[in-house]
Amino acid sequence: MRILAVCTGNVARSAMLGFMFATIAQDRGLDWSVRTAGTHAIEGSTMSSRTRDALLSIPELGEHRYSAHRSHQVTASDIARADVVLGAEASNVTFTRHLAPDEATRVVQVRQFTQNAPHGVALDEQLAAVAALALDPRLDVDDPAGADQGVYDEVAGSLWQLAQEFATLIDG
Repeated sequence: MRILAVCTGNVARSAMLGFMFATIAQDRGLDWSVRTAGTHAIEGSTMSSRTRDALLSIPELGEHRYSAHRSHQVTASDIARADVVLGAEASNVTFTRHLAPDEATRVVQVRQFTQNAPHGVALDEQLAAVAALALDPRLDVDDPAGADQGVYDEVAGSLWQLAQEFATLIDG
């Protein structure tokens, strides 16, 4: 499965989620290809030290080369290559759907997916059910940009929970 995680700058939330999905795939022996991107990214930026430290605060994530991350501006071809596109917030989903309208049913809010995707059906059916819902900004994973380390840690904890719930939903 090809997963694309999207946030705004691709230096915090989607970067965290990408490393989390990579860890889950490795730990569970899943054939996942994970990419990340931002809706308003400066191409080639590194993640902040707060993002890295938030990831390091989750023992289950193990060791990664976090310094290798470079931000990427989402493109229509990124979306076309993905089986599922998970946006951190409603505005990320809206932007991404407008960029690739033919792929809109594969672009969803990550929290909305984990809360509303039907269990025990194929990914396509799960995505269709969630994509049919109105986007809900109350389900956004808030952007920690500019906040202190505690906020980054809270966001990382929330994303780790969502990543595990997503994996359970799609792979049982």
